[in-house]
Amino acid sequence: MSRHPIVKWAQRSDKVYITVELPDAKDVKLKLDPEGRFIFSATKDDVPYEVDIELFDKINVEESKYNIGVRSIAYVIKKAEKKWWNRLMKQEGKPPVFLKVDWDKWVDEDDENDGGRLDFDDMDFSKEQTPKKHQKGKKQKQKLVHRLLRRLRLDCLGKQQV
Repeated sequence: MSRHPIVKWAQRSDKVYITVELPDAKDVKLKLDPEGRFIFSATKDDVPYEVDIELFDKINVEESKYNIGVRSIAYVIKKAEKKWWNRLMKQEGKPPVFLKVDWDKWVDEDDENDGGRLDFDDMDFSKEQTPKKHQKGKKQKQKLVHRLLRRLRLDCLGKQQV
């Protein structure tokens, strides 16, 4: 019997980001179906892992990309239509326990055009290459933290929001 790895997801109006967290995965197989099916399988320490998700809507397989790294497998899936999905899976109800929201990549629908883009410039999504180390500068991290604090209406400096 196979196991399920942790799968994280986030979205934009035109893309879905899926990250399968399975360090040192071997024999990785990925399949996307235009009707919206995401299939993943791999082994780790001779234990099989599988994920088969029916996505909320149709996707563009040709414009979707993946990157198999040492610690995880990242997939950028292009949506067939530019619109926000209510959830990742077509199936309603409680999502499976292995499926999590990727808060590191998440952007609210209202904030999409607010400069909240992901920086994938140093990742090569061509076939099976290990990503370079991704580092963000200290100022960029501080800016993100302050933006989140403002969004929560907290002010760590004690000043009033205008």
